[in-house]
Amino acid sequence: MTLAKRIIPCLDVKAGRVVKGVKFGGLRDAGDPVELASRYRDEGADEVVFLDITASISKRKTLAGMVRRIAEALDIPFTVGGGISSASDVQTVLRNGADKVAVNTAALARPRLVKEISDTYGAQCVVVAIDAKRSEPNRRSYDVYSHSGTRKTRRSALEWAKEAEDLGAGELLVTSIDRDGTRLGYDLELLGAITSCVRLPVIASGGCGSLEHFYDALQKGGCDAALAASLFHYGELSVGEVKAYLSKKGVQVRP
Repeated sequence: MTLAKRIIPCLDVKAGRVVKGVKFGGLRDAGDPVELASRYRDEGADEVVFLDITASISKRKTLAGMVRRIAEALDIPFTVGGGISSASDVQTVLRNGADKVAVNTAALARPRLVKEISDTYGAQCVVVAIDAKRSEPNRRSYDVYSHSGTRKTRRSALEWAKEAEDLGAGELLVTSIDRDGTRLGYDLELLGAITSCVRLPVIASGGCGSLEHFYDALQKGGCDAALAASLFHYGELSVGEVKAYLSKKGVQVRP
């Protein structure tokens, strides 16, 4: 049985507002998170991802009140990330309406966190977010970054993807820092390398700029879902338009 491919809008939130930049910098306002989440629900989004992008840098917890307000507007799966560093943090966001949690910086610092979440709440609850950047412009090796892309770690993206799978992650959210906000398309080499080395569902992120880019990530990159932000936030494409295009191209999507 072939699973339908998913289209996922992403809400990067700073100071209570959705923001978007290029290569994790130059952020500009994109709207109210509750209003945008509601719009994406109505357009047929399969899921919504909320990332509190300054939580880890500021060493604070995710904003539970905002998570709750967004969750109340949704009847589709809702993933929350940013500032989650313990099982109790997971419990807090789940109690406020999240269906899954995305972990990044804290999991890199203490990989066992992935296993703890998976063992307690189930693998389907834990998404490991991997922010990756090419080691050198023309090389096919990728370094993992923490703290919203501001700190280079000593891990390679492929090694961390495999370890996350072994620790019990249920899904990977793979973002190309090089492509983020550029509209040049997803990094298909990065995505293909990761989808080839793990059995987990992989969400493509970073660089989407056209309908064709969604198709490329799902078909050429081997991903199970494609995430986008600015294309949706600024009304250049709707989730419905993306799904209609993919369906015409023979890609199985939900209505």
